[in-house]
Amino acid sequence: MHPWAGIEAFVEVVRLGSFASAAQRLGVSSSHVSRQIAALEKRLDAPLLYRTTRRIRLTEAGRLYYEQCDALVDGFRDADAVLRDFEARPRGEIALTCATTFGERYIAPLINDLLTQYPQLSVRLHFTNRKVDLIEEGFDIGIRMGALEDSSMIARRLTDRREYVVGSPDYFQHYPQPHTLSELRRHRCLHGSRDRWRFAVDGIAREVTVRGPWQANSGPALLDAVLKGLGLAQLPDYYVEQHLAKGQLISVLDAYRHSDTGVWAVTPHHRQRSPKVRLVIDYLAEQLARRLPPRSPEPMNSLERHEQP
Repeated sequence: MHPWAGIEAFVEVVRLGSFASAAQRLGVSSSHVSRQIAALEKRLDAPLLYRTTRRIRLTEAGRLYYEQCDALVDGFRDADAVLRDFEARPRGEIALTCATTFGERYIAPLINDLLTQYPQLSVRLHFTNRKVDLIEEGFDIGIRMGALEDSSMIARRLTDRREYVVGSPDYFQHYPQPHTLSELRRHRCLHGSRDRWRFAVDGIAREVTVRGPWQANSGPALLDAVLKGLGLAQLPDYYVEQHLAKGQLISVLDAYRHSDTGVWAVTPHHRQRSPKVRLVIDYLAEQLARRLPPRSPEPMNSLERHEQP
């Protein structure tokens, strides 16, 4: 028998005056409380309580024992509460990876703001346009762009994301604006890491392989090439909307723009319950909703199972 077994039950019986009340307080049966105290008395080789049908009284040994144990039980509970609070408090390192431009423009400033509120957190940010294996490379959170496929990963949609096919006014002085996807083969299609552009045709996702004289794994470099009239490109909203508003770019094929896309916080299944991970994801969702208001009615706080794109 563990030396502490039965002490909590004994203290609660004395405090509340009955086995039934103590059992209710502890979430066990009255018979269980009775057995624990009987075992405690046997171990101590001393009776602690006088039991009658109407009341419970302490023996002299019981009174002395209770005086010592009363504060101990509260101390144990305080110790448990401190540990629970420690485990629930966001602390430690957060390892997060994101695409370079979006990460530098939006994620890094938000994470920096968060750290001013939670100095017990530390952060390791990794910006890259390559696909990162979160588990293999030890990341808590990956910020992913675009449409995600089902998998065992846990993902939360942080905000909407639109992609535009754009060209400069100078480019369209030499090439006609395309109105169908098949016309893309007659255009200079500049592309980044992927040579397949995503569209929606009658509500069904469709990918089109594009060809052109220019390719790079850099969004800003791709944007610069488009602004200088070198060809068409498919770029997300945060690259092009200010240039569209100024007339520096023209959006085409808008009727085929797909909506099944977004910005996602992706976590390995075993990391999702971590207080620090939940804190970061909640904060990013709240702040991005303010800075990049959603364009669709999909809830921002739904948890879904998805795969990295």
